Amino acid sequence: MTALTSLDDIVSLYERFGHHTYDEAVSQVTHGVQCAKCAVRDGAPVHMVLAALLHDIGHLLEIEQRESGVPVRDVDMRHQDKGADALASLFGPKVTSPVRMHVEAKRYLCATDASYATKLSTASIASLALQGGPMSEDECTAFRSRTGWEDSVRLRRWDDEGKHEDEPAATVADLRRLLESGVR
Repeated sequence: MTALTSLDDIVSLYERFGHHTYDEAVSQVTHGVQCAKCAVRDGAPVHMVLAALLHDIGHLLEIEQRESGVPVRDVDMRHQDKGADALASLFGPKVTSPVRMHVEAKRYLCATDASYATKLSTASIASLALQGGPMSEDECTAFRSRTGWEDSVRLRRWDDEGKHEDEPAATVADLRRLLESGVR
């Protein structure tokens, strides 16, 4: 697996694997850029724009693993943890915590917002089952006790919005511009 020790490493990973779609109609690059634009639209702080941009980088690391010939199991591979761990050498918990918690935020929203699950994409509905389904009441209470849970819920909503195939496809150059503007 690629070590992410610089912004160039992130861009390189997206150059190599960002064209993949991972069960959605838009590419990983387009999805990340659309999510980041949602965060900007909502006036989010820079760390949340970066989290929105990079929240699914773990999927790219999984694609890299598959293409390198390492066996991949047909279970939830916890892309959120892979991504947060890989980003930790470059970004602090304000970026990595929402990345790590965005799947749990989906489970939380499915348990607490009756209309939320009806808006999920087909791929998100399918992955929800692998990820444990809606949270129980005790899991919701535990989730709300964690630092940053609100940011992960915001990120999750942008994640669901950033799947518009009718918008122009984003490029790695778009991703690089957002990434560089967020770290200056």
